[in-house]
Amino acid sequence: MALGLRKIILLGLIGMIFLMGNIVLIANWLSETGLPEFADHIRSNYLTGTAITIIVALLILLTGSKTRDKVFSLSRRCPVCDKRLMGNPNYCPDCGNSFSG
Repeated sequence: MALGLRKIILLGLIGMIFLMGNIVLIANWLSETGLPEFADHIRSNYLTGTAITIIVALLILLTGSKTRDKVFSLSRRCPVCDKRLMGNPNYCPDCGNSFSG
């Protein structure tokens, strides 16, 4: 793990500790600003069952295909040159990239 990543994780943990220590203060501040009532208004007026159904359907349709990672599929793509390869080859004939397992 790189040093920069360790520093970011440490700063995030310190921030989470400060946030958890002041959770009552933050909850009171949010209540005073009226954010919970606004969120309830948005949920009751705009987040209907139809909207949730459409969002879930779009998430299902827009996610990547799981067949790309399968070893035994009819075709696969080279991760280097993105060429479609038929069968289960051990290497890409265009760029020479070898596939493991």
